[in-house]
Formats: sequence, C-alpha cells, structure tokens
Amino acid sequence: MAAERQAISVSSQSYGAVDQMSHAPAEGYFGAVVPDNMTNGEEPSAPPAYPMDDVSGYEGTALGDGGGKGLPPPSDLVTDHGGGPPPAQTDWNIPAVSEDAAKEALLQYAASKCCYSSAPAKEMLFRSLQPFNTYRYRLETFTESRSSEWKTTPYRGEFVDSFLLGPAPLPWTIQVEVPTMFTDNITRVKVPHTSSLKDCHNCRCSGTIRCTKCHGRGKVQCWICHGSGNRLNKDRCTHCRGSGRSRCNSCSGSGHKTCITCSGKGQLLYYIELQVKWKNNIFEYVADQRSGFPADLFKEVTGEKMFVDEQSMVYPVVNFPDPSISQASQNALVQHHTQFASTSRVLRQRQTIELIPLTKVEYEWQGKWYSYYVYGDENRVYAENYPKKCCCSIM
Repeated sequence: MAAERQAISVSSQSYGAVDQMSHAPAEGYFGAVVPDNMTNGEEPSAPPAYPMDDVSGYEGTALGDGGGKGLPPPSDLVTDHGGGPPPAQTDWNIPAVSEDAAKEALLQYAASKCCYSSAPAKEMLFRSLQPFNTYRYRLETFTESRSSEWKTTPYRGEFVDSFLLGPAPLPWTIQVEVPTMFTDNITRVKVPHTSSLKDCHNCRCSGTIRCTKCHGRGKVQCWICHGSGNRLNKDRCTHCRGSGRSRCNSCSGSGHKTCITCSGKGQLLYYIELQVKWKNNIFEYVADQRSGFPADLFKEVTGEKMFVDEQSMVYPVVNFPDPSISQASQNALVQHHTQFASTSRVLRQRQTIELIPLTKVEYEWQGKWYSYYVYGDENRVYAENYPKKCCCSIM
C-alpha cells in the first residue's frame, strides 16, 4: 500500500494517442499560417483562431483559462474499504477535574489579576462540580485531483516533443511523487508528446509589433510645445527643433517593439500541462453541551486526542458516549464520499476525536453562591462573577 501511495506507475498499454486526422502534414504542423485578420497589439491579443490539437484523453482542454479541465480518475483507482472489518472501538474513558485542581486553577486566575483578591479562592466551599466535556470531531480526507490546460511559451530552438514521437500518456498513468500525507500541494507536468510549434498570433511571426504610443511613426507630439513648434515666448522649441514632434521614448523611435507574447522569437511552443493537486479536505464538528460557556474561548486552549483512526478509508465511529459525535462521523464520511469520489482519488483518511475538558464549579463564599468554569488541558478559568475585585486606575 505504501508503494501504491508513493507513485502511480505508467502502463504502456494505457497510453492514448493524438487524433492525427485533425492535423496538417508535418511541414504545416510546425509552421501554421495565422489568419490575416489577427490584430497587432502591444499587449497579448485574444487566443489564436486556429483550434487546439485533439489529444486522446485530454479532449476539451482549453488554452490558459486558469482553471483547467478536470480529469476524473478511472474506476480502478477509486479507493474502497477493501472488504476488511472496521477497527475495534475504544473503551471511552472520560476524565473529570478534581476539587484540588479546580481550586488551584482559581487561585492562579486570581493571582494573574492585579485587582483580584485571593480570599474567595482560598476560603470557598465547593457545592458542585458539573462536567460539560466538549468533543471535537474531525475527518480529514486527503485527495488527489488532476486537470489539464494548454500552455504556450516562446520557442527558443528547444526540442519539440510532438505526437510524431509517440502517443501521449493518459492523465492518470503519468508518474508523480506524492507529497507528505494530509498536506496541500500542487505539481505541474508537461505531458509528453503533446508539443507543437506555431507562428505567434500576436506578431504574425515577425517578432515585433507596432508601437501603440506613436502608431508606428516613431515620433509623438512634443511634450514641451504641445505640437506647436514654438515656446511661450514665440521662440522656436529647441526640444523638437520647431517640428512639433519628438522621438517616441516607448519604442526609441523605431515605431516597433519586441512582441511580448513570443519574446521576439516569432514562434510559440504549445503543449498540454497536467496539474496534479493534493488537498487535505477537513470536516469538523464540535458538540454543543449547552453549558452557558462562551464557545469561542475553546480556541485558546488545547485538548486531548482520545481517538485517532487513519486508513485508506475509515469506518464511522460507533457507540461514542455522546451520540452526536457518532452521527457527525457518519455524516462526514457520506459527505466526503459524495463530494470527492467522482472527481478525485482518495489517498488517505484520518479521523480524530479531541476532548476539551470543561467543568462548571459552583461554590459558596461568605454566605453567597458563585460559579466559574475550568476549561482546556491548561485548566484555564472563566469567572465572570468573581466576588472580590475592583477596578484600578493609574494616575
């Protein structure tokens, strides 16, 4: 299984092929003619009018649309439970905070406040300790998805790996190294045997385009005399020598600039890029105990992982003391299967249950009743109605 996760082998029998019926002969293939109505602009124009090559297994792949065409995995790569039994369930043991720990936590809380007296914490009488232990369930589904996109790059004389050298491998037979599990990552691969050479549609293979600032004339209106040829005192403008026009700085007076689409090379190398994306998809549920405690404070503390289950595909948690956690596990697995099974390959799943201790302490001090909460592994205290406190101010 480890070897299966680390690499996807390439099968020579699975390779696809370019539909050669859609191509011109080899001579035309490496020198396509651009229609005369293509525009010349300083910025890249619209995508070329000629169609993209039709490659088996990559049908519908568009040119640089940013999103890419999704490529669902074949059925033989869909992960299942493999017919094995689910893991034995844990004998759940729920801890509770002791009176000594609760008192020590309140003493430290009072000591941390400059205006709080420690007398209530030292002299209080415990009346009840009510546990409201909170559970956080998390399901992580680590998926791999693949998409394709046509890319272009200026042709600088490098080797052209075209369909003439063999059929292109299908998307899910291309070997890639899987990153660390449950870590988002993206890698991009140039698909073999999909490259082709075409004339640049932006400059019509010339490598240069007309300067849009001077419209190819090499000169622009003089910025000093504004085209009049004379200065304010009626003297001849020395900058343009009375012509009213000066050299265009954008193109250095040549009237043309290097085409930014092909970097002046005149030709573009087209190829299909395979994007492989690994994502750790997370479902999280926190049980609501209706304790009256501000739930956002849980973000400040850590809990204890009571249960960790990691497999190719995990089974739902059953018989957990809080039924909502078992239900959340079932819902999460159904949701992730529905969401990812048809579009991605599930490489690994991990589910955890974290216990965040929460205890409500009721106590008596000087004949009155008060309460506070002890929460988290750090035994932090939330005491909104601490009895002996004052407001200090610095003059």
